[in-house]
Amino acid sequence: MALTHETADPAELGIEADALDDLIARARREVDAGLLPSCQLALARSGQLVADVTLGDATAGSRYVLFSCTKALIAGAVWLLMAEGRLDVGQRVGELVPEFATNGKDVVTVEQLLTHTSGFPNAPLGPPDWADRARRLERFGRWRLTWEPGTRFEYHPTSAHWVLAEVIERVSGTDFRRFVHERVLEPLGLAGLRLGVPMEEQGDIAPLVAVGEPATPEELEEALGIPGVDVGEVTIDALLTLGGAEARAVGVPGGGGVGRAADLALYYQALLRDPAGQWRRDLLADAAGGIRCTLPDPMTGAPSNRSLGLVVAGDDGLSHLRSNLGRTVSPRAFGHAGAGGQIAWADPATGLSFAYLTNGLDAHMLREGRRAVALSSRAAVCAGTPDAGASSVSQTGSDGPS
Repeated sequence: MALTHETADPAELGIEADALDDLIARARREVDAGLLPSCQLALARSGQLVADVTLGDATAGSRYVLFSCTKALIAGAVWLLMAEGRLDVGQRVGELVPEFATNGKDVVTVEQLLTHTSGFPNAPLGPPDWADRARRLERFGRWRLTWEPGTRFEYHPTSAHWVLAEVIERVSGTDFRRFVHERVLEPLGLAGLRLGVPMEEQGDIAPLVAVGEPATPEELEEALGIPGVDVGEVTIDALLTLGGAEARAVGVPGGGGVGRAADLALYYQALLRDPAGQWRRDLLADAAGGIRCTLPDPMTGAPSNRSLGLVVAGDDGLSHLRSNLGRTVSPRAFGHAGAGGQIAWADPATGLSFAYLTNGLDAHMLREGRRAVALSSRAAVCAGTPDAGASSVSQTGSDGPS
């Protein structure tokens, strides 16, 4: 069945009404309390939406900045080039982008870019240089490695995906934004998802709002065992810049897409079903759900479980530590979260996909994290407990003291 934006009767697709109501009530809680200005959530199954909900100061047609949920769109473009036989992810990046092959970076592979093992997590590139391709290439040449590629995992918020965007352009001969739009999203009927939105077309994008106060050292110590967390470049101020009008026009490939939750949930249905025959199901299953990297995530200590561009829940009971996947998805679930507690995933065990977007940037990282776990945990059981040995930590959808 092809993707459709029409909302189906949840009961006809095996969705449990009480579980869906519980999910929506949890999303409503912080909006009603004034902690978040607005949010959207969408749940889909069998290529159809079963919930498409907007809460707070936004409309059903509002689009949101996707932040790192955008990375799944870039991954889809890479997988398409793989399916067409035009790109091998084992290839060295410098063979495709010679300007990048400096300062020891000649050994970096495309796979390492996708798995965040390429060794330059915080390489600087921002306005105005990111809007000019020649300046981007000049920056690539100046970047240096922080550690030997392939030896460790460290999340690359934006740097690796700027290089992936250039790889897409070199291989396809097409601007990366146009390639994502015309080759990946338009065939799926998801034109509302965009990378690079002209200023005059941004009126429907929900403005970002900084909310809340940071967790105290005492709260962090109690919850995490440490009095502080280094978030690197993913600060509230940086996110406000990344989600600003100029950045939205540029289409930052690691975090500058825009769209609705419904479009994102349907995109993940496409990753389960390949309805337009773009990727080949065998390749898609391996690219999205095949774990290529288990090196530990320095933020959590858990295995990173990275596929070619996404994160896989895994069977070790630690899915709640991975990219806002929650506690009750199956080990096969895959997705990629975004800043602000945004969520996007699909679960092959149930056929569900889920997306949650908000324009509220909550300074309280513990509350944000608990909200994401709560929402994903509730969404994952809307079709009953996943098969194939779902995460062993909790099957109840409970998110603890949130």
